[in-house]
Amino acid sequence: MSGPERSEGSEGPERQGLPGQRQTYVPGAVRGRPARVLVLAHGGALLLGAAALADTLWHGVDRPGDALAFGLLVAVGELARWSGAGERASAPLGAAGALAYALLGENAGHPTHHGALQVVAVVVAAALLGCVPHVARGGPTADHLTRRVLTVGFAALCFQPLYERGRLHEWGGPAHALLLVALLLLTALCDALLAAVMAHSRTRWPFGPLLRDELRAMLGIGSAVCATGAVMSLAVAVVGLWALPVFSLPLLLTQFSFRRYAAVRVTYTQTIASLARATEIAGCTPAGHARRVAVLSRAVGRELGLSGPELTVLEYAALMHDIGQLSLVDPVPAGATAVLSADEQRRIALLGGAVVRQTGVNAEVAVVVERQADPYREQPVSARIVRAVNAYEEMVRAAGPGGPLTALEKLRLGTARDYQPEVVESLARVLSRDGLTLPSAG
Repeated sequence: MSGPERSEGSEGPERQGLPGQRQTYVPGAVRGRPARVLVLAHGGALLLGAAALADTLWHGVDRPGDALAFGLLVAVGELARWSGAGERASAPLGAAGALAYALLGENAGHPTHHGALQVVAVVVAAALLGCVPHVARGGPTADHLTRRVLTVGFAALCFQPLYERGRLHEWGGPAHALLLVALLLLTALCDALLAAVMAHSRTRWPFGPLLRDELRAMLGIGSAVCATGAVMSLAVAVVGLWALPVFSLPLLLTQFSFRRYAAVRVTYTQTIASLARATEIAGCTPAGHARRVAVLSRAVGRELGLSGPELTVLEYAALMHDIGQLSLVDPVPAGATAVLSADEQRRIALLGGAVVRQTGVNAEVAVVVERQADPYREQPVSARIVRAVNAYEEMVRAAGPGGPLTALEKLRLGTARDYQPEVVESLARVLSRDGLTLPSAG
């Protein structure tokens, strides 16, 4: 199925950094240490694809017209695939076409006998053709193709043998429909599980939140992909290949709409990042401070199991956490608010929240900015993270050599009132994890 998908090393979730900015925290797996499960998944997809292509070349293509039509549909869907910064890499039209071919038993009332291996071969060839432009632009494709091959292979291997043995005719029409629904659910669940496992192996983020995000995405565009794929296969069985353009056009238009939406999201994030730089331009905070706090806060939030929308609010709040300093008559030295009194920190936080509300950003972001100076037991989780990470970054900058260990020790000493112990320990795990680097001043 492989409808709503994550690109390699992305979080959709879930960026490593902000658009147009260099990445500071890079998972170790992306740096050349892929986990064993990634090797197995890629190797399994490669073997299945190679076996399918070899079998199809040896025995020939059954009903070449059908194979060409569905192959073109998959290739067009892959060509139209988007993978914006921070957005899910998705090819719903290609996924629906591949799924429809896997569940195809008849064409205009005439039985087909292409079998599961030919389905995989056609999908592999079409997907490789459609991914050429993405590879040329340096876009990620390995995980995407792996999921496409394995999920389509699963659906085809479940459906085609039953059809070839005549079981569907024996059971009748209702059983056929129920089987399609069951296969769609199983395929979608397998795809979500595979995506979460691969993302966990590549990024080392907690598996539970990754699977939850994948299942939530499955209820959106994923359900549309499954429904369109099933309807396509049933429609082709009745009216023939003319059903493909009729049912693919709405999904193609939806795909372009999502692509426009993704572009708007990226522009929105870039606008917030530009607003956050106002404190740096005004000389209130050091260069790159807001970006470093945002990237590290997002990593800590991911470690604590925050969902995708919660991570977005956390990132925006971390970017704008110091914007209240623009209202001060006398700037804070080096922008280090962590050393100020509690009342002064709270005043700056309230000023920042008022500024954020004027920008039209989500009100949840303003709440996090306003609450970042409260005692942690009274704060939402996002505010606890921003406060701890901001204090850590300021302490590291002031401590010089040996700063990270010193800063973490100071944070642990402050867990009685100022910093939540779970947040501090999650920050320590993020910083000590293999392949992660400490914040840089650049």
